[in-house]
Amino acid sequence: MTAAGLVAAVLFLAVAAYTCAGGTDYGAGFWDLTAGGAERGRRPRWLIDHAMAPVWEVNNVWLIFVLIIMWTGFPVFFQTVFSSMWLPLALAAIGIVLRGAGFALRKPTRRIAGRRLYGAVFAVSSLLTPFFLGAAAGGIASGRVAPGTEPSAHAWSNPTSVLFGLLAVVGTAMLGAVFLAADAVRYEAPDLHSYFRRRALAALGAFALLGAVTLIVTHEDAPYLWHGLTHGAGLVFVIVAVLATAATAWLLLRTSGAWSRPSAVVLMASAVIAWGMAQRPYLIPGKLTVAEAAGAPSTLHWLIVVTLVAAVLVFPAVAFLYRLDTRGELEPLTDTDLRRGGPGAEGGG
Repeated sequence: MTAAGLVAAVLFLAVAAYTCAGGTDYGAGFWDLTAGGAERGRRPRWLIDHAMAPVWEVNNVWLIFVLIIMWTGFPVFFQTVFSSMWLPLALAAIGIVLRGAGFALRKPTRRIAGRRLYGAVFAVSSLLTPFFLGAAAGGIASGRVAPGTEPSAHAWSNPTSVLFGLLAVVGTAMLGAVFLAADAVRYEAPDLHSYFRRRALAALGAFALLGAVTLIVTHEDAPYLWHGLTHGAGLVFVIVAVLATAATAWLLLRTSGAWSRPSAVVLMASAVIAWGMAQRPYLIPGKLTVAEAAGAPSTLHWLIVVTLVAAVLVFPAVAFLYRLDTRGELEPLTDTDLRRGGPGAEGGG
């Protein structure tokens, strides 16, 4: 494998990581939006706040890594995508900022009106941001952009883009519900476990249906992508995604849901990798190959070095953080803890 091919593989793996990690948070926001009024939605939103708080910021590490790889490793690709589809990407970026601000500010705000405003900003942004990111990905996958392409709504509002956007929304909703169902077990909230498990199964079914529709539509709308998804390595990962879908459904129906989390992650990661495999050797099918888009050889070599350093220093730390969170070891201090000097502190004084 060439240096450019290796960096392209790292790029798609980083996209898969952001889809799974950041997507779980977007999914939590989706269920926040659909939880209902203040009284009806109080319990689900309580769980969402507690489950997201320890790790929601660190998930943006994967997005930053994706942008760095695109910008430095494939500058022509970066320029093409961000110039021809600046509007959906700008809306997604605004959504990321507003979403973070809404989540961070709604809990400490004391006024009910303020909490509702920040909560609405957080929830709506959690729906729109993955849609616009998915729509941009659909524009790439369908080959509707190319170097020198003028900005056009057609690049990201075509059938493949719309379906990719809907897949992003439904897939992140599925991830969020799966993780929240497992978190409900940890918080000893059986009512919330049933609540989110039902929603996880519904979202999983919707994702499978949308995936089948997308595959049918790409036959005419994005033929290169369709061929890649139905042959070779792309087909292998499509099959893995199908098997992971069945496994996730079975685990949600038969267990407490803990093992449904890794199977759901495998499902989403396989879907992203299938996309990457399907359009080899192109970054934009039929328009821009990996070799044509690649930056200077020295830049690619340094990116490989940086990736190796991150694999040794950064990624294990992030994985350890996720492990601590899923085991419930990152609970925030309560007012009682602070008055006592922290958990386990001896009394007196």
